[in-house]
Amino acid sequence: MIIGHIGARGGSKGVPGKNFKNLHGKPLIDWSLDQLFASNDIDHVVVSTDDPEMYEHGLKRGGLDIGLRPAHLANDTAGKWDVWQHALEEVEKITGPASTFIDLDCTSPLRLQEDLDGALALYNSQKPDMVMSCCESRKNPYFNILELDDGGSLHVSKPLPGGVVARQQAPKVLDHVGLVYILNTDYLRRATSLFQGRVIPYEVPNERGLDVDSPIDWEIIAFLMGRQIAQGLKG
Repeated sequence: MIIGHIGARGGSKGVPGKNFKNLHGKPLIDWSLDQLFASNDIDHVVVSTDDPEMYEHGLKRGGLDIGLRPAHLANDTAGKWDVWQHALEEVEKITGPASTFIDLDCTSPLRLQEDLDGALALYNSQKPDMVMSCCESRKNPYFNILELDDGGSLHVSKPLPGGVVARQQAPKVLDHVGLVYILNTDYLRRATSLFQGRVIPYEVPNERGLDVDSPIDWEIIAFLMGRQIAQGLKG
């Protein structure tokens, strides 16, 4: 059994109320909820939130009734892993044991349905503990990410013997982005953080990996989503 999960706190310092703010005709959270409900592979959907309005919205959409998120998981220091473990525990009280847990960050609305489907296909074929969406990093610690030494001089963060004089010579590095996470529930139950097992990347284009964290992020994402809609990639 596969559980689809959305975590959405009511508060936000960067963009107040962002998770329920209207974006191209629907609340931000619905761009992710729609994809979970559209998937033929997902058996149940749940919204984990401390916000009563968003919680009721999730229930009306067809989400499971697990109650509001407890206070210790409702502040801006609460870790994603603890939220996931709590949601899984509450869901399984209703559904019985689940085999797979899928989380979509609702602040990553440029995700396409093919990203969810592709990540799940990778998970099913490779059978890791976890699939995590990533995109190729625009900056590279072997080439153009810098640190200051004790004397205040710059140097490459991770120098290689002989140096790297072109980006193409540097080892590939990835950014962790919040489009999709797919976890084996046994791993989610036993581990205490993201990287304690075999975690593999599902790569997405940089332009779909943007996350709403500030007002300018919102403006950029609104523009790019408008282009997706015009291209028929979003409905």
